[in-house]
Amino acid sequence: MRTLVTGGAGFIGSNLVDALLDAGHEVVVLDNLTSGKKANLEGAFARPAHPAILEVEDIREGERVREIFARHRPEWVFHLAAQMDVRVSLEDPAFDAQTNVEGTVNILEASRLHGVQRLVFASTGGAIYGDTDVVPTPESVECLPMSAYGQSKFCGERYLGLYQRLYGLSSVALRFGNVYGPRQDPHGEAGVIAIFCGKLKEGERPKIFGTGEQTRDYIYVGDLVEAIIAAAGSDALDPINLGTEEETSVLDLVRILTQVSGVGGEPEFAPARLGELDRSCLAVTRAGDALGWKPATAIADGLEKTWASTPDR
Repeated sequence: MRTLVTGGAGFIGSNLVDALLDAGHEVVVLDNLTSGKKANLEGAFARPAHPAILEVEDIREGERVREIFARHRPEWVFHLAAQMDVRVSLEDPAFDAQTNVEGTVNILEASRLHGVQRLVFASTGGAIYGDTDVVPTPESVECLPMSAYGQSKFCGERYLGLYQRLYGLSSVALRFGNVYGPRQDPHGEAGVIAIFCGKLKEGERPKIFGTGEQTRDYIYVGDLVEAIIAAAGSDALDPINLGTEEETSVLDLVRILTQVSGVGGEPEFAPARLGELDRSCLAVTRAGDALGWKPATAIADGLEKTWASTPDR
């Protein structure tokens, strides 16, 4: 199977690329390397049979995207490239929309023109629902995002539906929980777990915004990648949550990481940030029914693997 992964040099994308290569797929990576890194693909480039191919390009450049699709003719497309920072999305919502909405339309249009059989879109479960009392949150809950990032991802989902209705393009949106694991960069656009691991490796105190009692649904990247590939091979069309149905507070993360790492220290507290939710946890019944998938990695085990993979500073 010929596959193309946008954002494939990033944290999640590079883990997906490795899994696709392991399964015997031919893989093209489309990434502008703004946050992704060639180093994440070193193993993928070194494969003896079908090494990954890297196309350095921005998904906002529609003509160039179409040229890449015409050259490689992918059968499956995994669209992970995005502007992912909630704070950036609130400071510059137009830039967020250009990347996450216009960029997604460019990928859809290239897929339509060049015969893509299946498209998997990386959406968000952590930001798309907004404040809700229904926790764990199923896909049936109305989406009322509290950030431009969540809104742009919801708009991307609506464009998937449009291309399904107009052109019959087979696609599915996957609403990710808070993903963590090896290769997540503790600097720049990073999740709290990578940031905490980086701080502890540097002998610094983790910083908690707000009380630390806010919860998230943390999913290990290896489990997530299995679900992404299963979604590509399925005929599911409606959005699907990918999480664990378990809430973990920021204070819990610090406690577990302290146990795993053997590095102590009281966290530093700072004011809560605009647009962040108090609770977020995803119901995953649909993922089980549609994909035959369920998460396998407990938070303590995932944190132990993540800590072991975090480089010394």
